[in-house]
Amino acid sequence: MNNTGDLAKGTWALILGGSSGIGLASAKKLAAHGFNLCVVHRDRRGSMAEVEKDFDEIRAHGGRLVTFNCDALTSATRALILDSIAKEAGAASLGLVLHSIALGNMRPVADLNEDDFAQTIANMGTNLLFWVQDLHRRNLFKADARVLGLTSEGNSIAWEGYAAISAAKSALEAVARSVAVAYAQYGIRCNILQPGITDTKALRLIPGADEMKARALKRNPFQRLTTPEDIAGMVYLMSRPEAAWINGSIIRVDGGEAISN
Repeated sequence: MNNTGDLAKGTWALILGGSSGIGLASAKKLAAHGFNLCVVHRDRRGSMAEVEKDFDEIRAHGGRLVTFNCDALTSATRALILDSIAKEAGAASLGLVLHSIALGNMRPVADLNEDDFAQTIANMGTNLLFWVQDLHRRNLFKADARVLGLTSEGNSIAWEGYAAISAAKSALEAVARSVAVAYAQYGIRCNILQPGITDTKALRLIPGADEMKARALKRNPFQRLTTPEDIAGMVYLMSRPEAAWINGSIIRVDGGEAISN
């Protein structure tokens, strides 16, 4: 049920990577506040029963939900998705885009090759820009749209096996700054959220993830890990009119973890 009146009624959000972790939590949060949703995800047939349970929870809020189980990283697939969004949602309908795709190479830095870096940076860094470009060209953004990406503390700390993703996060931050400036004339705001250590499928793929979680529990002033729901709350806050003057920022959402010894 929409508990914020008509603030988000009729507004659509696009979640790229929305079937688990932060993307899914954000989809649920936005649906609870009246957003219609387009969710792009990539899941195997064997996991779809669980995914559909989550999607049913989103539908229960009464808004519309359009899902795409496909690769969000190619220009051809992006075009097909945007065709569907234009048909389902219409022009000037997207109020928020969250890029939550986690697909990169996690290997020891001594073993990484050029393709590892190129693919990871393309998937998790520059891909955001191409979605923004095409959404704008097709007039799918609302006048006050918000674009969000996700970085991590690994943008400045040398985590084991994280070199390619760290490079991608740095690229994402650079792209977001440029989008924030270049697209401001169209009313679009672009920001990056930096969660604390969050126990997601993506984190569990990082070598030494258990040790990272243990350190975060000791380091965080609130002595707990960041949750996907913590980040989803911030995603929703960034959709609000009160967040309109935040643009081109990297916003920590970690309970003070990054500043605590």
